[in-house]
Amino acid sequence: MSAASNLRSEDQFLCSICLNVFTDPVSTPCGHNFCNQCITEHWNSKVICDCPLCKEVFYKRPQLRVNTFISEVVAQFRHEAEHKASSSSSSEQQAAKPGEVPCDVCSGTKGKALKSCLVCLVSYCQTHLEPHLTVSGLKKHQLMEPVENLEGRMCPKHQKPLELFCKSEQTCVCMMCAVLEHKTHEFVPLSEECEGKKTELRKTEAEMQQMIQKRRVKINEIRECLKKSKAAADREKAEGVEVFTALMQCVERDLNQMMKRMEEEEKAREKRADGLIKDLEEEISELMKRSLEVEQLLHSEDHLHLLQVFSSLKAAPPTKDWTEVSVRPSSYEGTVVRAVAQLEETLSKEMKKNLFDPELKRKQQFAVGVTLDPDTAHPNLILSDDGKQVSDGDERKKLPDNPKRFSFCVCVLGKQSFSSGKFYFEVQVKGKTDWDLGVSKESITRKGKFTVSPDEGFWTIRLRNGNEYSAYENSPVRLSLRFVPEKVGVFVDYEEGLVSFYDVDAAALIYSFTGCCFTDKLLPFFCPHLNDGGKNSAPLIICPVNQTV
Repeated sequence: MSAASNLRSEDQFLCSICLNVFTDPVSTPCGHNFCNQCITEHWNSKVICDCPLCKEVFYKRPQLRVNTFISEVVAQFRHEAEHKASSSSSSEQQAAKPGEVPCDVCSGTKGKALKSCLVCLVSYCQTHLEPHLTVSGLKKHQLMEPVENLEGRMCPKHQKPLELFCKSEQTCVCMMCAVLEHKTHEFVPLSEECEGKKTELRKTEAEMQQMIQKRRVKINEIRECLKKSKAAADREKAEGVEVFTALMQCVERDLNQMMKRMEEEEKAREKRADGLIKDLEEEISELMKRSLEVEQLLHSEDHLHLLQVFSSLKAAPPTKDWTEVSVRPSSYEGTVVRAVAQLEETLSKEMKKNLFDPELKRKQQFAVGVTLDPDTAHPNLILSDDGKQVSDGDERKKLPDNPKRFSFCVCVLGKQSFSSGKFYFEVQVKGKTDWDLGVSKESITRKGKFTVSPDEGFWTIRLRNGNEYSAYENSPVRLSLRFVPEKVGVFVDYEEGLVSFYDVDAAALIYSFTGCCFTDKLLPFFCPHLNDGGKNSAPLIICPVNQTV
């Protein structure tokens, strides 16, 4: 029997009640055929029996007879269909791989399921799916992409497909649940709820993609920071090698010079000693010759000869006076000390040339223009017209007491504020005996007394009594300076949390605050202190930065 005839036979042998292939087919008096169970249940539900197809009424329930012909044809059809499915499955069916849903009908090797039926609760491969695609009754079944655990898609209480979503209890329910346990609740089809959930998922996905993007940006920032850090480390290493090589060359050069000088002195001393020894040996030779002549005369019996040569032998020999002549041993005590002192001076110059000057020049590249803010100045202070100089005037002026103005300490802030990056400025402190200098937070206390410390928002260094330098790290830190600074450079790296102070003329670091955590705006801070009877009358002067140190 061909495939086409099989399909026609299948259509001909469908029960018009259940729409499936006949099971125990029987005939009614009007000549129509039905499944025995289908027609029996149909008549049990009615008072008067009729034919479901032609509507002929039977006032007495007819005696149903088995249609042997149809039974035989249906049996043959089922046998051929099963044989065809079995042969097709064994020869052409693609076996299900791990992770794929297997066909529930296949015997032996399970084929890969193409669809799952929510009515049959069975998953079908391509061969066993064919009736659902061709048989009119089966076409009404709800097919979906193959899934496992189809039982989980059925209501465990009513054994009906879960088709609705209860918004009140946020759960999937069947039609029976909707009219019984959940009858007062709000329902929507699963497809509608899924669309809403998909909208939320799209929003969640967009948020996650945004989070992913932010983290990728952060990764790039970290990598860029690491790249910059490595580049900075490489520069510092190269500079360190250069500086230390220069210093080692200085040490080696000064050592060689000291050794050479000592060797030359020793050679000169040896040469002089050799000359003296040679002269002495020559005189000794002459004296020994004369001594021999004297000894010979002593033993001579020739009186005339003795008297004739006596006067010449009696005369002083041709020698010089060696009494004051000496070669004193060299004392090299202090030579190494003097050499080390000289080396220290040389190293100091070399370090300034190769280390301090370049470092300060790098900081000076971040020079900014700073001017004093008169609205913050204590009433005793005198500011220059250009806002570059400040000193104590010994007299309190009548000024508006605005919130920005210092009321107790004779201080003033710069107009410019900084909340990121690096900046640098220089202040002349020449001629002063007392001063404070540095940076402060914008939110510092400006009324009454306060402590100039990092806890209070200040990062400063100070001079007291003309020669006492200190930094205030919540308690004073004494500073020992080799030179008296006349101009102080202030450098800030906001992100690094660094505030450094430099002696500009000596290109030397005075002090650094490290590990600071800046969250507020920073402003330059100046305190010229009291006039002190003219001893501290010199002003603090904001200087233009000269980058040719």
